Amino acid sequence: MGDNEKTAHSPRNRRLAGGVMRHSRSAMYRKKALYKRKKSVVQKTQVKEKRFKTKPIGGEKNGKERVVPFQKRRRYYPTEDIPRLRKHRKRPKPAKLRASIRAGTVLILLAGAHRGKRVIFLKQLPSGLLLVTGPFKLNGCPLRRVDQSYVIATKTQISLNEIKIPERLTDKTFKREKKKKSRREEDMFESTGDEVPKPTPERLEDQKIVDRQVLDAVKEVPQLKSYLSSIFSLKKGQYPHSILF
Repeated sequence: MGDNEKTAHSPRNRRLAGGVMRHSRSAMYRKKALYKRKKSVVQKTQVKEKRFKTKPIGGEKNGKERVVPFQKRRRYYPTEDIPRLRKHRKRPKPAKLRASIRAGTVLILLAGAHRGKRVIFLKQLPSGLLLVTGPFKLNGCPLRRVDQSYVIATKTQISLNEIKIPERLTDKTFKREKKKKSRREEDMFESTGDEVPKPTPERLEDQKIVDRQVLDAVKEVPQLKSYLSSIFSLKKGQYPHSILF
């Protein structure tokens, strides 16, 4: 071949069968002698932000101008580090109802003042909580809201097709009124103690309306009346995961 003739360039590294490269990255780094090259780093010029400014001041003996910060520092600093809640736009959505819980299902309460009692599920409120009743005549459990994570759903169920639940039974019905604290000395030193909240007349009326209808549906199922009046408990050797409810 002559000196003027050009040969076809063949790369050092090429693909083999299956898409695998002939030489690895470290092998090509050594073959090309890239370790001998000097790295050129371009340094960025950082522009410092101006924190102070000159402000003209009137008066003959005031120096005519003064250096002041752009952002005025606050005068008060807290003595302790108080964590601040960050603002967010996330709003909690109501939880989806479990497939095992339906209208008329008998539930077992696992927490609260009425834990261990068997109650009847009526409906799910807009907040995601469950509206349940004892009924009150059988086990002393009134109309109340319960979180579905604190109940066990059983296979026992009654029909609520003919039962009409009052529309005013919402989350607002169960909210307690906040009492304003008076700053008078007479009220401050009075030993009132913890007052037990009393149900409103409307709530008592709704309790009677709902329980009257639920008791009629309970009587149709044999032995359900005694089942609701009994309290659930585990004995020695019993495990909840091995029990069919």
